Amino acid sequence: MSVRLLLAAPEAMQLSVAAAAGYDIGSGRTLPTVAVVVGLISVVIGGLARARSTGRIGVGNRRAGAATALALGLISMIIGGLHAANSAGGFGTGNGLAGAIFALLLGLIGMVLGGLALPRSHRTA
Repeated sequence: MSVRLLLAAPEAMQLSVAAAAGYDIGSGRTLPTVAVVVGLISVVIGGLARARSTGRIGVGNRRAGAATALALGLISMIIGGLHAANSAGGFGTGNGLAGAIFALLLGLIGMVLGGLALPRSHRTA
């Protein structure tokens, strides 16, 4: 066995493992995935702030939950919008365009729920 074969073996093994996995999450998908998670958290917190009739959400009060949903929704929309505007290619290219669009959608829903819960928090206080 030659030295070149031994040195090339780890690289060939790494390529075959990546090919067997099907796909690899690249840097183009990481940021939209984080934005989608932030948007989903915004939707959950906004929904809880809107649905709860009591003043407690779990961590804070209803007003704090509404403000948190608004802030996280805005962050999700900004990140998703910037990534969608700067992504090259279309769907299926691995650049995260679909994730950016979902981040925009979830951020908008979270902001709407937080905005609807905010006036209710003033009435119950």
